[in-house]
Amino acid sequence: MWPWVMGVLRRYIPMVTLPFAGVVGVAGYYVEGWLSDRYTPATAPVKDQREDRLLENIDTGVAKKKHNPLEVNLSPSLAS
Repeated sequence: MWPWVMGVLRRYIPMVTLPFAGVVGVAGYYVEGWLSDRYTPATAPVKDQREDRLLENIDTGVAKKKHNPLEVNLSPSLAS
């Protein structure tokens, strides 16, 4: 009996799995839509943000000094 059951499952499982996965996917999509907040606030374009940052540097007269990336997160044991 088991060989017959396994043969039937092997033959028909793709026809059962695809619709089942589709139903689960659609249901999950709608549940996620009801539960989550999909609102993303608008931000200024990157080009405008860069221009504003460059204007701030010009206005304050601050010249950024290039730094060593290892100095940024220097371990306290190495600072001594």
